[in-house]
Order: sequence, then C-alpha cells, then structure tokens
Amino acid sequence: MQDIQFGRTGLRVSRLCLGTMTFGLQCDAAQSNAILDTAAAGGIDFLDTADVYPLGGDTGTAGRTEEIVGAWLRGKRHQFVLATKCFGRMGPKPWDQGMSRKHILDAIDASLRRLGTDYVDLYQLHGDDRTTPIDEALEALDTVVRSGKARYVGVSNWPAWRVARALGRSELRNLARIESVQPRYNLLFRSFERDLLALCADERVAVIPYNPLAGGLLTGKHDRRNQPPDGTRFQLGNAAKTYQSRYWHQDAFASVEALRAVAQEAGMSLATMAVAWVLSNPAITAPIIGASRPEQLADSLAAAERGALPADLKAKLDEMTHHWRAVDAER
Repeated sequence: MQDIQFGRTGLRVSRLCLGTMTFGLQCDAAQSNAILDTAAAGGIDFLDTADVYPLGGDTGTAGRTEEIVGAWLRGKRHQFVLATKCFGRMGPKPWDQGMSRKHILDAIDASLRRLGTDYVDLYQLHGDDRTTPIDEALEALDTVVRSGKARYVGVSNWPAWRVARALGRSELRNLARIESVQPRYNLLFRSFERDLLALCADERVAVIPYNPLAGGLLTGKHDRRNQPPDGTRFQLGNAAKTYQSRYWHQDAFASVEALRAVAQEAGMSLATMAVAWVLSNPAITAPIIGASRPEQLADSLAAAERGALPADLKAKLDEMTHHWRAVDAER
C-alpha cells in the first residue's frame, strides 16, 4: 500500500481510507473487527468514522460505530490515522446537532470517550449548517485543534463556494485551516469536478471522497429487474431512500452495464476499475472504501496495488461517463 501526502500538511496517509459506517448495524462487532483486520493487513492505516454512525440508524444507535472502532484500536492507536465527524443529530435537544460552538465542543468530547483516545487526527464537520455563522464554526474547530483534541480539521458534504469562504476566513483570522474535504465522487457522480476538486487542487486541500463504488452499484452485483436486496444500503433503515434516489435509476444501470464490458476487456473487475479511476484523478488523496464483509475489500485493495489506470483507459472512462458531470450535486 502506497502512502500519500495529506493535502498541504506534513501528514502522510495510506492511499485508501477505510470507512466504517457499516459497523454496528450491517455488521456486528465481530464482523467489524474482521473487516478492520483485513484492511490493516492490506496496508490501510487511515480510518474514517462519525458520531452518527452506523448508517441507517437513529439517535438510539448513534455512537455505536465509534465504540466498535475504539475497542479495536486499543493497544494500537498510534499505528493508525483516525478521523471522525460531527454534525448530525445526537440527542433530543435542538443543540444536539449542527455546527454551533456548543455542539462541536460537546461532540468532540463525546467522540473521544467512545473512541477511547485523547485525540483524533482529523475532525470534520459532516454537513453544512447555514444557520450558524461560519466564523463561529471555524473558531470552535480552532479551539479543538489548539486544545490538542484534533491534529487537523476538515469538512464533508460542503459545496465549493463554502469551502472557499472557510479558507478565506480562516486565513484572515489566523484560525485552524480546513485541510480536507469529503465529497461524494465516483464514475456515476462527477459534478464536483467542475468546482470543488479544482479548488482543492489549487489550494492543496486533501480530498477523501466517499461512495467510490456508488453504494455498491459499481460492483455490478445488482439487477435492475429486481427490487433492492435486503441488507444493502438500498434497503437500510433511513439510508435506503437516499441511496435509491442517488443511484437506483435505469440510466445508472445502463452505465454500469457499459462499464462492466470495459472492465472485462481491461482484465479487471468492475469494482477494481471504478476505484482505480477515482485514484487516477490527481486531485484525489484517498478514496474512502467500505465493506459489510472482509472479502469485499479485495477489489479495492487490488485497485491500490494496481495504481493509476493507463491514460487511454482513463480517457475512455471519462468520455463514457461525461454526462454524470452534469448530475445535480444535491441528488
């Protein structure tokens, strides 16, 4: 597993990041530990979680994923770069969500307790709360860094203009800088290339995209003639509607079929080609891969071992999926 510089910072991370949102609902603790073991054996030393995980849960399950990750990390915390996030609802009070100073400072302490550590390497805002002044959120993140509870800070699911404004405000006020973004990005969703990825490349902001396999659609295992199968993100609690809206469309399935033929001709699985395509974009730092079973990591690990796609294959895939650059970023 190669490593790569994390944006403009001095930190280096593995070329793949393991996402953990399946832990605690799709996967029990034993299965989650097996996935973590497999990822570590494959050279992944960058882990991403969030306080609201597991995916598809509610406030009754929120925090369970961090607890599983924290238990697994005991005795080996220093061997991994650990990222978590706050923003989503964690309790019944109106201040138990968002990016107010109160919520951010409460949330980091709660995450550290669940993770069993006194710091995280990357602390991220999981969404964009337009009701909170951006300076208030940046000041709170600066407090988190200066207190030693996080080494770096970032954002997830922010549009380019908000990231640009945050960079400008932090520079003006000498606050901790947003060092990473976590957008959705894959062969079936490319709209962030137009602005966010260009901004990050210019400003040397790390990009750790999620959904490189489009929620599993780019594995080629799903059949458009059938209903989404149980146990997948397309039928998982409150996440099902979101994932079906994003990807369960006839045009997406048509693209998958065309891409499958290209992968076969290139001599690799569709999943490996999809992850390798993401890795081939020079703006990308480390795609976030996930699994509900350890063996599902094999194709993504193969993509990291393979490295960048040949230029002609990359160009062909770009041309085939060019129309996905126009997909509405809010979809």
